[in-house]
Amino acid sequence: MSLTTLLLLIGAGIGLVWSFIKDRGKTIESIRVAKSRFVGTAVEIVGVLALVGLFFAFVPPNSIKELLGGANVFLSGLYGSLIGTVTIIPAFVAFPLSASLVEKGAHLVAVAAFITTLTMVGFATAPIEMDHFGKRFTLVRNGLSFAFALVIAMGMMIFL
Repeated sequence: MSLTTLLLLIGAGIGLVWSFIKDRGKTIESIRVAKSRFVGTAVEIVGVLALVGLFFAFVPPNSIKELLGGANVFLSGLYGSLIGTVTIIPAFVAFPLSASLVEKGAHLVAVAAFITTLTMVGFATAPIEMDHFGKRFTLVRNGLSFAFALVIAMGMMIFL
């Protein structure tokens, strides 16, 4: 266990004791709320692990390597951005999935394009966005977001 972790645990323990002394009822209620949120988060994390496992069970590593890890980095980045554009998954699922994609042979540029378009471009949610903000705004925002996502992903090549 690192020193930082130990200090945080000690600080949390001291804070809990202080809170318990100050107001026992509120502290117990806070612990109940924290427990339910922890369980809810744990269920989501297990779900994420299950989704990532299912993805890799159905998609062979060779397909990932051919599509997202090919010799043409720009084309791999374009494929990653297209997949990210049409995919609706929360970011906390995308990050472990992306790490696994890199382990299976995907290029960092493709994974950067995937994550960036996943978070910036809302192809599947565009109809809802059009209802609230208008068609022109939605198309311009998504178009610019897609273009900037490609620029960001290609910028990753500088650091490789």
